Amino acid sequence: MKSSRVVAAVALAALIAAFFALGGNKYLTFDSIKSQQAAIQGLYGENPLPTAIAFFAAYVAVTGLSLPGAAVMTLIAGAIFGLLWGTVLVSFASSIGATLAFVVSRFLLRDWVQARFGAQLRAVNEGVEREGGLYLFTLRLIPAVPFFVINLAMGLTPMQARTFYWVSQLGMLAGTVVYVNAGTQLAAIPSPAGILSPGLIGAFVLLGFFPLIAKRIVNAVKARRVYARWTRPAKFDRNLVVIGAGSAGLVTALIGAAVKAKVTLVEKHKMGGDCLNTGCVPSKALLRSAKFVAQVRNAKLLGIKTATVEFDFAQIMERVQRVVKTIEPHDSVERFTALGVECLEGDAKIVSPWEVEVALSRGGGTRRLTTRSIVIAAGARPFVPPIPGLAQMNCLTSENLWEIRALPARLLVLGGGPIGSELTQAFARLGSRVTQVEMLPRILIREDPEISGMVMEKFIAEGVDVRVNHKAKEFRIEGGQKVLICEHQGRDVRIEFDEVLCAVGRVANTTGYGLEELGIPTTKARTVETNEYLQTLYPNIYACGDVAGPFQFTHTAAHQAWYAAVNALFGSFRRFRADYSVIPWATFTDPEVARVGLNETEAKEKGIAYEVSVYGIDELDRAIADEAAHGVVKVLTVPGKDRILGVTIAGEHAGDLIAEFVAAMRHGFGLNKILGTIHIYPTLAEANKYAAGVWKKAHAPQGVLRMVEKFHAWSRG
Repeated sequence: MKSSRVVAAVALAALIAAFFALGGNKYLTFDSIKSQQAAIQGLYGENPLPTAIAFFAAYVAVTGLSLPGAAVMTLIAGAIFGLLWGTVLVSFASSIGATLAFVVSRFLLRDWVQARFGAQLRAVNEGVEREGGLYLFTLRLIPAVPFFVINLAMGLTPMQARTFYWVSQLGMLAGTVVYVNAGTQLAAIPSPAGILSPGLIGAFVLLGFFPLIAKRIVNAVKARRVYARWTRPAKFDRNLVVIGAGSAGLVTALIGAAVKAKVTLVEKHKMGGDCLNTGCVPSKALLRSAKFVAQVRNAKLLGIKTATVEFDFAQIMERVQRVVKTIEPHDSVERFTALGVECLEGDAKIVSPWEVEVALSRGGGTRRLTTRSIVIAAGARPFVPPIPGLAQMNCLTSENLWEIRALPARLLVLGGGPIGSELTQAFARLGSRVTQVEMLPRILIREDPEISGMVMEKFIAEGVDVRVNHKAKEFRIEGGQKVLICEHQGRDVRIEFDEVLCAVGRVANTTGYGLEELGIPTTKARTVETNEYLQTLYPNIYACGDVAGPFQFTHTAAHQAWYAAVNALFGSFRRFRADYSVIPWATFTDPEVARVGLNETEAKEKGIAYEVSVYGIDELDRAIADEAAHGVVKVLTVPGKDRILGVTIAGEHAGDLIAEFVAAMRHGFGLNKILGTIHIYPTLAEANKYAAGVWKKAHAPQGVLRMVEKFHAWSRG
């Protein structure tokens, strides 16, 4: 393919060079065409069809090769062929030529441009995919934008060629008619500059904005149809009702109250949602206890001759609850009430686009709330797959796990994702014989193979029985013994266990609060369907957090909440598209794995060119002193540049270390800036600077260094 591109590029360059070498540019000028008008008209009178065909072919060639002179040729078309046939010839010839230029640009440049500048073009690509036809139509109607630039630029985007052709034909028609009509009066035109008056240009610009205005009108009509069967209240009791008091709901309500809106927050269970009560907080508390146990067992590495640890699993689980209780006031009804949020405990149901009915948990009864906007932040729950026999196992999930007080002797963990892996290691360190079952070839499948391999090696070293490529088929009880039957390499494998923890993913809560009645659709991923502004089918109803996807992180839920709140309250003035350009996350195993942006696996899948710089944390002084000399900092950059495409860190406190790279990607500074920043010695954060140093060393100016070496040799005499 590369050789064919080279041949095509050479041929294209030769044709363009030949055009200028033979003086083609001199013939396609206004003065030249005007002087040859009579001769061309005479030729057309004698041979009308061949002349028209030759003109058509020449026009296609000029536009297809992006040569100067298309505007002048349009004038001569009017002068020779008249308004009707001149318009027909130019309209089709210009569209075909433009499409050829589009295809050439795509063939020669798109892969290279997308590989090097894919991250910068992501928004453009998404915009073209979303409303490419309208976008192109607008550009075609504005004469200030050179058509050949549009042809070449659109070839670099995902727009389909057939869409480009018909939109171009339609969009260029108005300009074609103006120029062809002017050409019918060629003798009276002193120069092409006089064709487009300021008024005419203004008219074209307004016409260019028409598709965008039309889109808004269409959206308004759609909204009107959606709302048609509902009666809008004459006035509203409040500005915003938020359903769900997890991270997304709390932040949404807080923002609303901060800007003095009247906000009601409805939660049917516990304030703080999954993160506080069953997710992030309790799991990290458990991980801390388990890590301490592991550290004591490895005390000899620190020069400590003997060290033992005794613990009561029930006390550890009580500590987990104590941590939850300590943090609980941060998300409490009392705090949010004091901040200006009305908090209701009960089951919420959206009964119309502007009304929410709440079945109150305390005191009974119901309340009907009228509101201008609604934000759905209903969260998600653990997914329990329909594996035969699993329902009879009384399986544990991240929701009910925190109720147990007896350590399972043999724990089976279904799932090799972040949740499954974190809990696998925690229970193994606390003394359970853990078998982790994953149907895919490796655990932490979203990470690069060597990264997930580090974690898997650590698990095995700590006694975890990791079973990858094992597909759970059936759960049984045989002679009072719980058994899982797995398929592995075409045969059945039998695994005995005492308790099973299901951690194969989470599913959004999309039922029970009125979505079905309102007809609000869900996605294939079983989340609430939203647009780029987080609006649902009803423009005044928004969704954010786990219920909206595509992420299932507490910090992304809070991130989305800002957009949902601001758009819900101020969307009639200005709306903001949710920005997912820089999203970090971490898996809190040992070693921790943190990532932001692309990893090497994703870059290869997407065909994005990259360079990789790797620094081994085993070389870091502080890591060596802490007996934590394992892991890597792996940075992907644009080839030849220090701009960061993505970073993966595996090692101690990776979730903290990644923050510097998140800031770099979010605010546009590269590895040179990180290298030029003073990092405290000795700290783990120095690993970031040394990773930047690896990149710098690979990009040192060798020619300059050789010259400097010669200078130093000369200076020594």
